[in-house]
Amino acid sequence: MTATEIIQSRRTIFKFKPNPVPKETIEKILSFGIWAPNHHLTEPWRFTVVGEQTKLKLAERYKEIQMEKAADHINAENRAKLGQTGFKKLMSKPTIVVVSCIQEGDEQRCREDYAATCCAMLNIQLAAWEEGIGMQWSTGALTHEEATYRQLGINPEEEYIVGFLYIGFPAEIPKPKRKLLSEVTRWTP
Repeated sequence: MTATEIIQSRRTIFKFKPNPVPKETIEKILSFGIWAPNHHLTEPWRFTVVGEQTKLKLAERYKEIQMEKAADHINAENRAKLGQTGFKKLMSKPTIVVVSCIQEGDEQRCREDYAATCCAMLNIQLAAWEEGIGMQWSTGALTHEEATYRQLGINPEEEYIVGFLYIGFPAEIPKPKRKLLSEVTRWTP
């Protein structure tokens, strides 16, 4: 596929086949992240590949989060079902890579480094798509918790979690949905 074909065909994947993506393939697709543009070559991105024990701990916490956010009128049995659904959802992700961004310098530098890290994440997604691997970029509640930072060995004073990349072979590829370019473009005189 050409670069433009990859850009247009890539989709966010929510359902994955259970087989894991080989470590060498994960390393290969992550290697494209470091080629993202970044102001002053700060290279602010950091990648944490989550092991099975850590994934289990994160899934337990996600289960709790799902139960906590249930409406007050939900009984204990249904609350537990919601929690179990959350647990299974996170455990169904064959590979999880946490992408964080070094937080150094003034507000402008932090913004530039965050943007560069987002570009790195897109590079990774595009490289993965070329390999037949799909991803979901998640910024849910789990990514903001202090306990998540501790579990992953990330110092929140120095790094910011930009998101989790759920990675695997697609079980289902959604249909594209995009606005027309004319709906999102302004031309000035």
